[in-house]
Amino acid sequence: MKCNHRIKIHCCLAIFVDLIKKAIARLLGDHILNFKAFCYNGQYRIIKEGGTMKLSFVRLLFVIAAVIFCASHASAETCVDCHKKITPSIVTDWELSKHSKTGVDCATCHGDKHTTAYDVANVRPQSPDVCSPCHANQVTQIKGGKHALAWVAQWAMPSAHWQPMTLMEGKKGCGGCHRIGLKSDEEVKGLKEKSGGFGLASCDVCHTRHTFSVKEASQPQACQTCHMGIDHPQWEMFSSSKHGVRFLLKQNGTLPETTAAPTCQTCHMQEGNHAVRTAWGFLAVRLPMPDDKQWAADRATILQGLGVLDPQGNPTDRLAVVKAADVVRVTQEDWQKERDKMVKTCNQCHSVNFAKAELEKGDQMIREADRLMAEGIRIVGDLYKDGILKKPMKYTHARADLLTFHDAPTVIEQKLFLMFLKHRMRTFQGAFHANPDYALWYGWSEMVRDVTEIKERAAELRERAKK
Repeated sequence: MKCNHRIKIHCCLAIFVDLIKKAIARLLGDHILNFKAFCYNGQYRIIKEGGTMKLSFVRLLFVIAAVIFCASHASAETCVDCHKKITPSIVTDWELSKHSKTGVDCATCHGDKHTTAYDVANVRPQSPDVCSPCHANQVTQIKGGKHALAWVAQWAMPSAHWQPMTLMEGKKGCGGCHRIGLKSDEEVKGLKEKSGGFGLASCDVCHTRHTFSVKEASQPQACQTCHMGIDHPQWEMFSSSKHGVRFLLKQNGTLPETTAAPTCQTCHMQEGNHAVRTAWGFLAVRLPMPDDKQWAADRATILQGLGVLDPQGNPTDRLAVVKAADVVRVTQEDWQKERDKMVKTCNQCHSVNFAKAELEKGDQMIREADRLMAEGIRIVGDLYKDGILKKPMKYTHARADLLTFHDAPTVIEQKLFLMFLKHRMRTFQGAFHANPDYALWYGWSEMVRDVTEIKERAAELRERAKK
């Protein structure tokens, strides 16, 4: 019985040692010790190059544990040694990170399948799920927020597939910012084939590799790369507003560290919430319709221009896409929830009455912008109705489609596209970001000029049609 017991232990031990050898081989390559283990007269012996070690069972367990620890440690060291030569700044960033101080090494995030220059394809694709074991709350929040839908949203645009793939999948255009969105396994596979597997992750858009710094992601500059430019110049609005000026003066030491100065994260990531949602959403259209009849009619026209409603006012398939992309609030309760959160945030520095009054001014600027926008849409719509403009093959309905963007087929529709995406956005975004110059001169004033030009071009087209 005793011998059989030893044989069983020996067999289990041999299997275990074999597994350890394979693990070390995977981590360190083929340059491993040639060792064996067996049981003889109650002693467990390890035969290695150069001799035999006699060990008690307890000591043997300590040896095995030490081997596993050293193998894991050697794995990180092996990665570092190699990448110090190939991509040294990556190593420096990781060494500066909290990860390096808490035992989160290369294999933790990237897996242990890549050990040479010839098996880089085996690196585990990065996604928020990789971060989830340690950052479960943040991953849950981002999955329930608008940034998670960014990748899907860019492909929801009807003319997105006409753009060069370098701009979309190559991330030199829309894809450069929209890559923050979550991707399906099939999309990840396609991107690995087309773009070498770069830019698959999401969290590193704000917590850049490989420092993954919370302090960095907490600065407004972390939002600057994406939230700037033609359709969403939030950085330009914020940084030149009193909120932004005070923060930047605080950041450079002109104002004391205790100075009250909100950032993007203060208002849009209350208590660190990664959902990043707003009351009006990106398009500043919402349901239910307002009690103001003129505003309700104008909003319906804008929804038709977005292709969410057909010319008869009936919902289209695109409505489901817009809802899924979380760019609109579809219930009063959903809108009110986000508005109440914003009032609470403003109340840290301002009275509730002041905060509500300022936010309501933003609402009214949307109403003013919608009045002008609807007028422009109807003028162009009448050109289609009267046969002055012909319906393109790609259009579902004979009317302008605001989501075609720069692909709009006529100059007058190009003007309409700029009016919506550039000037209407600046009108209401400037109001909510406490930047009067953007709300007026870059926004509402430009919309007035847009309507004037659209009217003039429409008259010219009608005159030409008579000849």
